[in-house]
Amino acid sequence: MDPQSQTTSLQRLQNVEKRIVRVLELAGGVMDEMANPSGPRKELVNSHCSEFMQSVKDIQMTLREEIKSACEYRPFEKCDYVPRISNEICCKKLEYLIAQVDEMRLTIDEYNEA
Repeated sequence: MDPQSQTTSLQRLQNVEKRIVRVLELAGGVMDEMANPSGPRKELVNSHCSEFMQSVKDIQMTLREEIKSACEYRPFEKCDYVPRISNEICCKKLEYLIAQVDEMRLTIDEYNEA
């Protein structure tokens, strides 16, 4: 993940945090309105509740997208370390095997000469 997309992701999460604060303010406003001695103002309660529900949906969607993008990030996806090391080990094994076969060939040649 490059620094620019990290910054963008952090900015999006900061915006979510601000929206969560706003949602809590809306909930507090509704509670204040419900506690009003003269009774709650229906249009204010409806307005706050509608904004509350829409904000919660937006927050859920943004967090879902952020989680999905974080899951798609695979820093070692293009790393070739394991296959490269495996190939090096195979080459070393082959070199050892060739050396052993050469030793056996020398031993057979010496036996045949004797």
